Amino acid sequence: MKLCIAEKPSVAKEIASIVGASNKKDGYFEGNGYWVSWTFGHLCTLKEPHDYTSIWKWWNLATLPMIPTKFSIKVMENQGVQKQFRTIENLVQRCSEVINCGDAGQEGELIQQWVLLKAKNDKPVKRLWISSLTEEAIQEGFKNLKDGKDFKNLYAAGSSRAIGDWLLGMNATRLYTLKFGAERQVLSIGRVQTPTLAMIVERQLSIDNFKSEKYWELKTTYRDVLFSSTIGKLKSKEKANAAIEYIKDKPFKVESYEQKEGKEQPPRLFDLTSIQVEANNKFALSADHTLKLVQSLYEKKLVTYPRVDTTFLSEDIYPKVPKILAGLTYFSKLTEPLKGKPLRKSKKVFDDKKVTDHHAIIPTGISPSGITPDEQNIYNTIVKRFISVFYPDCKVSNTTVLGSVEKVEFKATGKQIIEPGWRVVYTGESEDSSKNSDENLMPSFEEGETGEHTPEIQEKDTRPPKHFTEATLLRAMETAGKQVDDEELREAMKENGIGRPSTRANIIETLFRRKYIVKQKKNIHATVTGIDLIGTIKSDLLKSAELTGQWEHKLRLIEKGEYSVTEFKKELIQMVVDITNNVKFAEDKTIAVATEKTKTAAKKEKKDLTIEDSTCPKCKTGNILKGQKAYGCSEYKNGCDFKIPFSFLSKKLTDKQLHDLLNKGKTTKIKGFIMPGSADKKDGKLVFTEDFNIELKE
Repeated sequence: MKLCIAEKPSVAKEIASIVGASNKKDGYFEGNGYWVSWTFGHLCTLKEPHDYTSIWKWWNLATLPMIPTKFSIKVMENQGVQKQFRTIENLVQRCSEVINCGDAGQEGELIQQWVLLKAKNDKPVKRLWISSLTEEAIQEGFKNLKDGKDFKNLYAAGSSRAIGDWLLGMNATRLYTLKFGAERQVLSIGRVQTPTLAMIVERQLSIDNFKSEKYWELKTTYRDVLFSSTIGKLKSKEKANAAIEYIKDKPFKVESYEQKEGKEQPPRLFDLTSIQVEANNKFALSADHTLKLVQSLYEKKLVTYPRVDTTFLSEDIYPKVPKILAGLTYFSKLTEPLKGKPLRKSKKVFDDKKVTDHHAIIPTGISPSGITPDEQNIYNTIVKRFISVFYPDCKVSNTTVLGSVEKVEFKATGKQIIEPGWRVVYTGESEDSSKNSDENLMPSFEEGETGEHTPEIQEKDTRPPKHFTEATLLRAMETAGKQVDDEELREAMKENGIGRPSTRANIIETLFRRKYIVKQKKNIHATVTGIDLIGTIKSDLLKSAELTGQWEHKLRLIEKGEYSVTEFKKELIQMVVDITNNVKFAEDKTIAVATEKTKTAAKKEKKDLTIEDSTCPKCKTGNILKGQKAYGCSEYKNGCDFKIPFSFLSKKLTDKQLHDLLNKGKTTKIKGFIMPGSADKKDGKLVFTEDFNIELKE
């Protein structure tokens, strides 16, 4: 029997109907030589700190950083999840082949591989890799199953991402909570969450501290056209009045009149971020809600796979376009003009080199029924964007008029739509700019003509930066905090964006849930709690969107097989060690560090910091140094995080016990350990785990 594992029961049901597994069992379908089962998203997760050693169960500065020698996974502690895992585990042991039918992306690959790893699968694995859930797409996918080994780099990237989030999130959250958190207040810190919050806080503080200043602009009206002076902002009213006096009663002269025809190409197709931005701008929908809507449309077979970061289509989609357009019956007025002639094929749409795992989000050509109003809005938006890329460019006339009054220069610009082209698709929409408005229309001018004009001074106030909306925040995350309006440049910067398109919405929701940010109308405001948290964090490594973007870039390189997982993990560990040491040692001196300064000071006080010249048992290189609350390794700057606290579970350790632990890896039996949250006392030996953390064994 072949075992197919999908990510959701609904998808498993679709696959089962296509492969002929029609017999419903408890947790799977059976028939025609197939078993079809499913996960509920994540069935497995990385082990929690206390799963590695009991000492990590309690939050204690002396045990930080927590760095397992080897990361392990476990089945999530949920009865339904564990039952479903046991079903899959049983099927894995009995099947002849596994077909991975998880979502075709990094997260989907991680979910499936963790389940197969935990189930101890040793059977060959094939991969179903599809971009839509239509019957045709699934059938084609089964005819072209891929070797599971081809996706090892995708899994490596997903696994590295999860380990990075664990290392930084677990350690930094405990570190800052223990050092700076108020009673029972957890300071949540994350690899992507914190730099995102830092961007919001920085914008908030810029707005809060902004002091508005007045300025004046010189303008004049000639032949019903408003011209602006090129001298820019005037800082005082006196200068403004002097400018008016200088030009009044003097003729306006047209220096040049230029009309240029230009073209505006259709907007790019949607990736996940751009549909979230569009939905927030047009319908005030949150990024998280939009993701759920597009995911629902995907599962209803109406659009292609949504968790994508490309706006391009592969070349092999082009021959399928006429069939897709023909299926969009509700949009026949827009598709009719495209029939009977070759469809436009732009390099800005079709480019194999710009397509990664999946192509841009497009309709499948199946007519919708029974969808919600919000789903309808998102569906219409995706369909219109798809149709528009096959329409001609919009032809415009750009007009520039330069004039002068004596030595003062003026300028006016205007634009007219000559042929709307793709803008026809958006006719009638409130934001449609294809309609000619009076302000765009300009009369013809002749170079050298002169005449009377009406000058004026406009008094204005400088404005603070705008608050982030979810739309602008998503763009900032995509470009690692850089303000980028150009679509091509933004496309090039995606590799260094923070977070993945599929996770950014959840990051924003997490910040809302933890009350670090709030929404006022469409604007995002940082709360006092959020501002205080960022103010507490001194490390640029934790707050910098640019640095976090560099980590994201390395994860993408791992996905391509161009960067070492081992090297990435090594860098992550070094970052966590540095952050921990900076907070614990440099800021508060809670544990002495192996710097020349501390060595010199110790010698002056005639204190021998080594325990009988013990060598660090973990790195086998450094010496053990005595601090104020713990012993640590002299090689901490080179990444060794070994330490032993003076007291463990409320029991002060003797020199003999410390010596035994360092040199033998265990102590003799010690009496009187007090367990946290309890008055009970326990006896036992202290031993080193594989990671050289301390554990109590009774």
